[in-house]
Amino acid sequence: MPESHASPNASRRGVRRTVAKTLFALAGMFAFAFALVPLYDVFCEVTGLNGKTSGSAQAIVHEEVDDSRMVTVQFITRGSAGLPWNLEVETRQVRLHPGQSAEVDFTFHNPAETALWGRAVPSVSPAEATPHLRKLACFCFQEQRLEAGERLELPLVFQLARDLPEDVNTLTLVYTLYPVTRDEAVLQARATAGKGDEA
Repeated sequence: MPESHASPNASRRGVRRTVAKTLFALAGMFAFAFALVPLYDVFCEVTGLNGKTSGSAQAIVHEEVDDSRMVTVQFITRGSAGLPWNLEVETRQVRLHPGQSAEVDFTFHNPAETALWGRAVPSVSPAEATPHLRKLACFCFQEQRLEAGERLELPLVFQLARDLPEDVNTLTLVYTLYPVTRDEAVLQARATAGKGDEA
């Protein structure tokens, strides 16, 4: 009896189905990995895990300055593949006593040929120092919109709490840029305006 063979057309269809399924799975994994970073940042910001700081302004606390020790606060800025902005800090580090406040200026630059929305997401290292860093004013509380070629200078005003752990001599504050869609920015603006109305 002649041997039965699958038709060439059936074989090709099977290969196409396998390739399509593989490409679909790869696209799904890529989308999940892309979404994981901002989702993780939001989770950390809400829980305080991994040095994520509060997303709203805190009140200055008038307390006695601890003159017995100095703490170095370093600033690092990082870009994002999805946002062609540059973020620079005027002063790379400051030294201050726990209980003191300080102000540092940051400059955003959009070298693109179109207006873009973005946000700088902060994190603190070591993580145990996070609750002892009070941000009194920060550009990180809301999204920024920069026109093509625009430069924008914004301040960070912060205070180190007097009860900062004794073993923390250096604190690093990292700002990472992320792109924001126009719809997200509009929703954030409305939420901020709503909070202002309630105040």
